[in-house]
Amino acid sequence: MTSRRFVQVDVFADRPGAGNPLAVVLDAEGLTDDAMQAIARWTRLPETTFVFPASSEAASYRIRMFSPRREVPFAGHPSVGTAHVVLDAGLAHPRDGVLVQEGIAGCLPLAVVGEGAARTIAVRTPRARIVEVASSEDPRLRTALASLPPGALPPALMDGGRRWWLAEVADESSLRAATPQWDAIAALAEATGSMGVCAFARSAGGSDYDLAVRAFVGATACFEDAASGAANATLAAWLAARDALPGQDGGYRVSQGREVGHDAMLELRVDADGEVWSGGRVQSVVRGMIDWR
Repeated sequence: MTSRRFVQVDVFADRPGAGNPLAVVLDAEGLTDDAMQAIARWTRLPETTFVFPASSEAASYRIRMFSPRREVPFAGHPSVGTAHVVLDAGLAHPRDGVLVQEGIAGCLPLAVVGEGAARTIAVRTPRARIVEVASSEDPRLRTALASLPPGALPPALMDGGRRWWLAEVADESSLRAATPQWDAIAALAEATGSMGVCAFARSAGGSDYDLAVRAFVGATACFEDAASGAANATLAAWLAARDALPGQDGGYRVSQGREVGHDAMLELRVDADGEVWSGGRVQSVVRGMIDWR
């Protein structure tokens, strides 16, 4: 087989162009690791996923995800976006409102609520742990956080499959106006084995979200992520650990991506067991075939 179904979607979006783009290749059996990496490099999107039949009876389908540079063990927006494509293609159906994704990170449930354009999907993310709590005056952090006036919580390094430095900013306007210190963020990412800095601030009020978030990636390449389900999941775990969750009953909404021309909206929830669910809506933008020999 050389022709396979191909779908491009926008994740954490209420309309095309608002969220984080993702390419999904269905019918991926027969593709080699090199071919999947080449396709991911060719799409030039943050991630490309490949869907296979599940090897576990407990799973709905199996997934592999690649950035343009390497295979990724877990990421939030590819998980949510792929589930949307699998549902639309009729390859799996929720059981009691839940799909199960099989991948490198294990079998992870995805909660499916609603149908059609109003449908939301949330993945239960791998458990995150606190690696280190630091100070904004820490020599490793000082320059990287120079444009970010500190908020109430100290900076923390969290590991949820990928490591992120989390930094609360004093107010939303300062966060949105901040200029990333890319050289310092890249140096921090390399020195600490992290993705970079996920900065956040409480909403200024009068909006339909509780937090504003900016994720500055310094690992392998420097860019600002339009919408990161995994970074936001580690943030939710940190806020829960500090009894500092916004919203009500463990659920809240995040605005991300406006500074890079997007307008993503993520829905986060910390359940009674302390598990973090990261999700939102997904828009299908391109449907067709990919012919890869």
